[in-house]
Amino acid sequence: MKILVLNAGSSSMKFTLFSMENEQVLAKGQVERLGSDKPNMIYKRSDGYVEEGLIKENTPVGALRKICEKLIDPEHGVLKSLCEIDAIGHRVLHGGEKITAPIRIDAQAKEIIRECFPLGPLHNPANLAGIEACEKEMPGVPNVGVFDTQFHMTMPPEAYLYALPYEYYRKFGIRKYGFHGTSHHYVTLATAKFLGRRPEELNLITCHLGNGCSMAAVRKGKVIDTSMGLTPLEGLVMGTRCGDLDPAAVLRLLELGHSREEVDQILNKQSGLLGVAGIGSSDMRDIIAAEQAGNEQALQARKMFIRRVVKYIGAYYALLDGADALVFTGGIGEWSAYTREHVLSALGCLGIRFDSAKNNETLGKRGVISTPDSKLTVVVMPTDEELMIARSVVKTLYPEKSADCNR
Repeated sequence: MKILVLNAGSSSMKFTLFSMENEQVLAKGQVERLGSDKPNMIYKRSDGYVEEGLIKENTPVGALRKICEKLIDPEHGVLKSLCEIDAIGHRVLHGGEKITAPIRIDAQAKEIIRECFPLGPLHNPANLAGIEACEKEMPGVPNVGVFDTQFHMTMPPEAYLYALPYEYYRKFGIRKYGFHGTSHHYVTLATAKFLGRRPEELNLITCHLGNGCSMAAVRKGKVIDTSMGLTPLEGLVMGTRCGDLDPAAVLRLLELGHSREEVDQILNKQSGLLGVAGIGSSDMRDIIAAEQAGNEQALQARKMFIRRVVKYIGAYYALLDGADALVFTGGIGEWSAYTREHVLSALGCLGIRFDSAKNNETLGKRGVISTPDSKLTVVVMPTDEELMIARSVVKTLYPEKSADCNR
């Protein structure tokens, strides 16, 4: 069985083709700079072959057509025909409260995605465009939507409601939704399997730390709280997003003469590590290098990042009434031993003890970095959102053939 996973963004289209019998990636890549006059395509095969170059097509339909052409190319493709693709899985940002599980795309599902345009104005229209491109280029092939919000839909009202007049929730859906759900779901299952336990037996604090950052408190396999909110702006300090902020600061920015669009850019694109460090980069590696070279602003940015992560871990530990494991994933979570060291060093009050040598050597691979006497097991678990989407497609369309999503 072959599943194509598509992540259609506002200016890019990423793809991964899986053979699900052994969950092997056959090919992957992306078309970037969509909408520009110089769209670029990157194509990689599992055997190491890589091809990159400009293409003429700059629309979602055109990008998908080029992807399909490359997949069946007689010389460099991995398929003889597109008929070998059994289904397509789509990463979709927002399903609101109406979609709480992966769903086969039909007219009703597409209407719900449209209804969520105001909640995900940059992502949902692009996600829908990717779905409709697939319907046009590969008619009859089933499409399944896997939503960033769905894993968080188990939160209780006291977690997802904001203390605003209730009518704003009832009429306009203003509430916490949470994002990165596919990643949090994957590492929840993978960590349970790695520890030889069932998800229903564990309380986990999962930390997805990258350019975008979020955390989740997972009780017995279900989310009870998460750090991102109505949008991905709430919560942790991120690469370019501010995270938690006094709402009055937004009003003050408006009073200073900034337009709504400018404030949106400030909060989402100019803040976080980028805005505080002032070195022209939001990459944690660059922040740490500048800090170690004596840059005080970079040091401040890194300290703010660590403090917010530690704060959420403490809060989620309390909400869970104790946790079995703390899980790091994402680009920073998997690869920055320096960041993990500073987070864990601040958590001695929770009984966390870690092995510095194991922490330093566990980069981009799964492993336990806590010591045997640590009250919490600390795990590094690489995420794989594309594989989680592919597994969800199989489980949704072919439950009798479904791969064990916890293996």
